[in-house]
Amino acid sequence: MKYLFKFIIFLFILISPLIALADTITGKVSNNDNQALSGANIYWINTKIGVISDNNGEFEISTKDISDKQLIIRYVGYKTDTLKLQNQKHIEVTLNQSSSTEEVIVSAERSGVIISSFNPIKTEQITRTELTKSACCDLAGCFETQTTVKAQTTNIITNSKELRILGLSGVYNQVLIDGFPMIKGLSYTYGISSIPGTLVENIFVAKGANSVLQGYESFSGQINIETLKPQTSDKLLLNLYTNSFLEKQFNANYSFKNDNWSNISTFHTTQPANKINTNKDNFLDTPLLTRYMFFNKFQYGNKNQEGLNSQFAIRVVNENRIGGQSNYDNTTDQGSGDIYGQSVSITQPEFWTKSQYIINENHNFSYYLSAFNQNQNSYFGTVKYDAEHLNLFTNLQYDFNYFNHNLKTGISFKHSNLKEEISFTQTNLERNYDGNYQNNENIIGLFAENTLTILEDELTWITGLRLDNHNNFGTFLTPRTLIKYNFSPETIIRANIGTAWRVVNLFSENINLLVSSRDIIFEEELKPEKALNYGINLTHDFGSSQDNISGYFSTDFYRTDFQNQIFPDYDTDPSKAIIENFTGTSISNGFQAELFLKLFQEFELKTGYNFLDVFREINNKKEELPFNSKHKILVAVNYKPTSKLFQIDANAHWYGKQKLPSTQSNPVEFRRPDYSENFIILNSQVSFNYEQFKIYFGCENILDFRQNEPILNWQNPFEKYFDSSLSWGPTKGREFYLGLTFKIE
Repeated sequence: MKYLFKFIIFLFILISPLIALADTITGKVSNNDNQALSGANIYWINTKIGVISDNNGEFEISTKDISDKQLIIRYVGYKTDTLKLQNQKHIEVTLNQSSSTEEVIVSAERSGVIISSFNPIKTEQITRTELTKSACCDLAGCFETQTTVKAQTTNIITNSKELRILGLSGVYNQVLIDGFPMIKGLSYTYGISSIPGTLVENIFVAKGANSVLQGYESFSGQINIETLKPQTSDKLLLNLYTNSFLEKQFNANYSFKNDNWSNISTFHTTQPANKINTNKDNFLDTPLLTRYMFFNKFQYGNKNQEGLNSQFAIRVVNENRIGGQSNYDNTTDQGSGDIYGQSVSITQPEFWTKSQYIINENHNFSYYLSAFNQNQNSYFGTVKYDAEHLNLFTNLQYDFNYFNHNLKTGISFKHSNLKEEISFTQTNLERNYDGNYQNNENIIGLFAENTLTILEDELTWITGLRLDNHNNFGTFLTPRTLIKYNFSPETIIRANIGTAWRVVNLFSENINLLVSSRDIIFEEELKPEKALNYGINLTHDFGSSQDNISGYFSTDFYRTDFQNQIFPDYDTDPSKAIIENFTGTSISNGFQAELFLKLFQEFELKTGYNFLDVFREINNKKEELPFNSKHKILVAVNYKPTSKLFQIDANAHWYGKQKLPSTQSNPVEFRRPDYSENFIILNSQVSFNYEQFKIYFGCENILDFRQNEPILNWQNPFEKYFDSSLSWGPTKGREFYLGLTFKIE
């Protein structure tokens, strides 16, 4: 009855224009090294009213009926602090280490996945602990144990990948690096593979409509990759990796701190595998990849103290991918009509900087600036594709805390100039989409977002609005609202709704258009894609880190309704890909349920289920969009004894059948089924820790499942019906790997 009453209150608040305000204080607890202190005790003096800081060091505490506003903050190994408060609504607390405990080291391992109880947006924080459960050679490999995100291959010959949420193409979720839009446009196709796993500190994943502070896109969700922090990362990390294809990787990180300055430098390289063709189709199972990457980030000041703090990062990537027939020679056969190959050469320098000036606990300003310039020269058989993309983003934001509100408002500007040149080295096929293409965008935006906490901290409500003007398409209004209600400290319900829009970069975002013999037909001028996304999710935590059984259960449902969508039509004519605006019914329904258990501090079990219903209605007939498993199941297990000398991990993915592009109008020998088969992918890893060394080895796709003949008409790659874009499952079979890591903490 108690929970029913709270639920009625929650529904009433959603429609009520009048809400009584309640008093609350939020804050964060950290140490002098800017490390968040999880599990700190915060309570009012001479009362039993208190809370505990979460994994990010954050907390909320009510001030209702508190006359003596002296707040005590206590953490083991640190000096207890007492603060005399007046009208503050947010505080940042820095605790000093106790001199009496200098010889005592208290360590605790972070959870692999954290779902903050304070964040109004349901955000899955994937930590370094979780990333140790698989090889995580690059960003695409960091989601082997996750239910929400799927790494989907878009071109099997060059092994390009995208990250999908809610069954929608990766272009519909924002992929951010340290909060900056660095993976978009030309960098979209290969960008996620250029981020090594050893550079990742945390990954934050949120579904559906998100904060307007990050922009007007984010149809299906947002993935923000937080790179290593100079002040908390290992002083030195060296990593070596190789697999059974004899692809090699080397990673090196070095960081240092000096008073107010801290810095981290990272070097990464990948060297090509051997030429392997297991399924005897004369095409390499995996591309020959050569990559060099350098990254440097430094930080000045302390973001938890008044005054100026700033961060600056640069990254340079040089990459070459070669795939195709086994006898293809990149130096002599580029664009050849006799030996089929694909080669991609990329150079991308980029930088970002963010600075914050904290006036006091209620007022601060933030400035963000990022830019990248990618040059790409590539051949896809007889299609020559050269492109250059300059992308600039800047944002000025003002934060204001008042009463139980937090207001963030500001102005943003984006410039994107993508130039593409397409030509054919042979013209035996009927293809007419060659030429020069340019997409030049200038978008200026105004935004405001208010966060309100009420009902004794039980309800948090975010309302946000953006107004953006595009130089080619005019003005767009983007409203969003998100709400969180605590039925109890353990049970939280969240809901969100909002619109999104984006401008399509057709070729760079649909690279599979260039790897088939199809002609590309533009039926009309393309307009921005638009959609409404709304969803609801429930999270329940049980037990604690000290109990024999702890964990969480989470379930959610999200729906995306497109008002305009641009998705290549592969079914009307198998020799063509038809591009046009689709303003009819196009919907994505996504349901997910996930259970995580931690048993006796040594065992972990995660199981998740995804249901996706992604379709269009054409002539009142429902047509599924291709390459989506309607049903998917994940099971992941982990065993790590309290000694932490070794660790065993395994995960299994079951994929239901997927709708495939229709080939029924092809000649009989070039037809494929309309649906894929069900399949299972099983992965496992074992790692050993000895002082400063860690050795790990594992196997991906243990059952050696392969898609049969993934390339259509592979015998005749320069003729009609050749198509390498029909990949729906693994093509390279079982893969063993071995890695060694050395680090100085």
